Amino acid sequence: MRQLMFQDDQQFWFETLRNLGLAVYGGSDVGEVVATASRVTSGDYDSWHDAWLSTAERLEAEARASHPVSARDGLLRASTYYRAAEFFLHGDPGDPRIDHAYERGVACFRNAVVQLPGITPVEIPYEGTVLHGYFYRAAGAGPKPTLVMHSGFDGAAEELHFFGATGGQERGYHVLTFDGPGQPAAIHRDGLTFRPDWENVVGPVLDFLTGLPGVDPARIALLGVSLGGYLAPRAAAYESRLAAVVALDGVFDAVSALTAHLPIPHDEVVRRAAAEHDEELDRMIAKAREQSPTLRWACDHGRYVTGASTDRRFLAEYARYNLHDGSAEKISCPVLVCEATADLFYSATEESDPRRLYRHVRAPKKLVSFTEEEGGDAHCHPGAVRLAVARVFDWLDDTL
Repeated sequence: MRQLMFQDDQQFWFETLRNLGLAVYGGSDVGEVVATASRVTSGDYDSWHDAWLSTAERLEAEARASHPVSARDGLLRASTYYRAAEFFLHGDPGDPRIDHAYERGVACFRNAVVQLPGITPVEIPYEGTVLHGYFYRAAGAGPKPTLVMHSGFDGAAEELHFFGATGGQERGYHVLTFDGPGQPAAIHRDGLTFRPDWENVVGPVLDFLTGLPGVDPARIALLGVSLGGYLAPRAAAYESRLAAVVALDGVFDAVSALTAHLPIPHDEVVRRAAAEHDEELDRMIAKAREQSPTLRWACDHGRYVTGASTDRRFLAEYARYNLHDGSAEKISCPVLVCEATADLFYSATEESDPRRLYRHVRAPKKLVSFTEEEGGDAHCHPGAVRLAVARVFDWLDDTL
């Protein structure tokens, strides 16, 4: 969408828009977001943290002194602002501000959702530890269709409350949200970094889900947001228990969003990033970071969630997150691929990642574009959350 704030910093604007979009399901308030962002100095991560933390702390204090409904609403919004506060700090994993804001945000969210019907925090057994998430039980008796949701490179299970989970619950779906390896709860609590073979994450999640009462095992769908648009299709290629998969938005080769910022071809970046030493490429990445707020943030966060020691090693690791191996062709369940026509990361052209994914899928499939006219042309459609939720669940209704 057109940048209404931070005209010289697309990444700060996108995160502001992302927080604005959550207002439609109670995850923020427009005036709070605009007032907070107005106190931020463009490109200054400390300024961003301080402004959002101040808003979160003020709102949490007021909420905890309020009557029950007001307290619930305030704590939900505070959880969003705490999450925003630590978003850009991951270049230094030892920064104590990261864990402080994260833990406060999760505490606010959990204190709020206990007041809402049918929402329960869950722990999903996974390789000697657990994955953290939430189960949203739809009203009424009898088996229900279920949507499993996870985010991507930087989103949290708590954010999914406002980005589809409550929308599914009110439509008669059970919804299971979770943070997998590399995602916030797994990183903060167990240090679990990302892995590209996401079927080995979704498998244990489905084992847990199918043991819950009221879940129809024949009607389970999986939805992945952002990088989840690679992770979910990858899992669906090897997990026969899924009846449908949604890529919101589609990703075919994740690292292409970052190699586009470098002055050499994509394939050359991927090849050279894997070398033991490449000082010239290191200098290219350092220069590109200075010029691109998106690459600067992505490399800092990428080292944090993959455990890579340098930006170049992160790019080498991230290059593994692709569907060139024929996995997309192995998906047998129906697939919904979404795209944003002005995506910050993957532009909507015939060679864009969503369309590359769509072309490679052999199963029944549908491609849905979100446009500027609809207010949905930004990555994952934060300007049109209710429209995105409606289109996804209408397709699930027809498919399941």
